[in-house]
Amino acid sequence: MNLIKLGILDYAQIDESSSAQKALQNTIELAQLAEVLGYERFWMAEHHNVPAFASSSPELIMMRLADATERIRIGSGGVMIPHYSPYKVAENFRILEAFHPGRIDLGIGNTVGTAIVNRTLNENKKNKINYEQSIVDLTKYLSDQVDENHRFSGITANPVVSTVPQMWVLSTSVKSAKMAAKLGIGYTFGLFPLAGIDKLHIGIQAAQVYRKAFNPSSFMPEPKVSISPFVVVAETNEQAEKYAEALDLWLLGKDNFGHLIEFPSVETARNYSYTEEEKAIIQANRIRMVVGDIESVTEQLKALITQFKADEVLLIPLMPGLEARKKAIELLAEAFN
Repeated sequence: MNLIKLGILDYAQIDESSSAQKALQNTIELAQLAEVLGYERFWMAEHHNVPAFASSSPELIMMRLADATERIRIGSGGVMIPHYSPYKVAENFRILEAFHPGRIDLGIGNTVGTAIVNRTLNENKKNKINYEQSIVDLTKYLSDQVDENHRFSGITANPVVSTVPQMWVLSTSVKSAKMAAKLGIGYTFGLFPLAGIDKLHIGIQAAQVYRKAFNPSSFMPEPKVSISPFVVVAETNEQAEKYAEALDLWLLGKDNFGHLIEFPSVETARNYSYTEEEKAIIQANRIRMVVGDIESVTEQLKALITQFKADEVLLIPLMPGLEARKKAIELLAEAFN
């Protein structure tokens, strides 16, 4: 197996008895540690109206993280492009790229969020641009290829800079894999978004389709596949299982993730009274995560890497407490480097 590159997708989670300010400081600390440990990239999720996550504006957090680090690539995982003008996104990322050339990743997602989030972010808009068109527009704005056939010919995304961010699509479908291949951008398959046994089959197929159809571009000279699971790892299986209970409770996602105003501790998870239906959901959700001590987790991740022929793993250490997350990424760095 070739040397696999590791990345982290962070949510700026607000742990129990903590605050949003502390959560954002924790994110900086985690990114700095990831850099020291040799991680390739550190991405910020975008979430709206989720009280336990402080990651509502990945671009703003990215600038702070890039300022606080020196080498590690900093990215979004991903910008919720259906809500935004691709032109504005291009401007944001060109400014990031101007300050930190060669270190910025533009990860794009197709999620629209809950009904109220969708309505609030699109209050006065008559209609939305097609998802693929948005991404095509982004590639044109970022590489100064808006020609006379484009509906906005004559526009430039300023500032004009000599480098482009790496672009990635975060996806769970073969359709998006084909689009990523055609545009010459990276493909991240999310193992975490939804429970479902057939997801693995879809993902493996998507990765194959993507590699086969890939067109090199200024964003990426060759195809890159990454896979993204929730990961819960500790020094013992017993400790990892405890942390996983907190994630189990979180992933019930009650009231559109509004039920818990902070990310739960193990104690809170253990004191919760689960219905039979919730126990079944927890069982199904375990497909979305890799849990165990470092030997077990390494084995599980390597099996996934082999199945997907993945180049990278984008890990989501959604575990209670900064110290647990730091320990997890230390163990993983040691196991894979």
